[in-house]
Amino acid sequence: MFETITLITDKRGVATLTLNRPEKHNAMSGQMIDELTQAAAGLDADAAVRVVVITGQGRSFCAGGDLAWMKAQMAADSAPRAAEARKLADMLGALNALSKPLIARVQGAAFGGGVGLCCVSDKVFAVNTAMFGLTETKLGLIPATIGPYVVARMGGGNARQVFMSSRPFDAVDAQRLGIVSNLTTAQDLDAELELEIIAYLKCAPAAVAEAKAMVLSLGGAPTKTTIDASIKALVTRWEHPEANQGIIAFFDKTAPPWE
Repeated sequence: MFETITLITDKRGVATLTLNRPEKHNAMSGQMIDELTQAAAGLDADAAVRVVVITGQGRSFCAGGDLAWMKAQMAADSAPRAAEARKLADMLGALNALSKPLIARVQGAAFGGGVGLCCVSDKVFAVNTAMFGLTETKLGLIPATIGPYVVARMGGGNARQVFMSSRPFDAVDAQRLGIVSNLTTAQDLDAELELEIIAYLKCAPAAVAEAKAMVLSLGGAPTKTTIDASIKALVTRWEHPEANQGIIAFFDKTAPPWE
């Protein structure tokens, strides 16, 4: 059914959604974005699903946007660029609004869109060796589409510390900034996660869904206006010469002109 992700639900109703492009560090391609959107819709509609865990296959949780996908946007016109940005925004929105608890199991590095996936999760369990980063500006881009969710999670003051410099930060800083809920060792990650799952399974499913919806309605979700503005900002940035220079420099393994 899926090619870039896997989805397995156990008899308790715990669904594990795994990003499955380990050779690409689970970077999000257009296909993965489509498949995540489809999976989110199915999980939301499935009454048997009580809890959803999102994780990555291999050494990385998610390296962000696939560079080949970004390069394709450089060659596209404004309308296709906007459509691709909208797909990414809709995927993040679907996961953010999921009527089931969404727990991120971060077993490795999370960059760019990987940080975005953390920020649309209700709780984030991360190994203490994981690295994080919003590295878009190094490529001449900006963390636009994920921005509303990251700022909602971190707050503006914390976001200003990491939105602009592209400097990677460790799991301790990620917890301080509000991205990570719980830090653990790789050996204890699944045991710690299981304790959280058990707690949710002892709660009334409809009450959990309504409690989450209430949080989102009280300011826990970006508005349509904010989302539309983030899409416009990303399309505008894709059209800036710096973006083209940054992507070309990355593929050519050369320094961009601003270094």
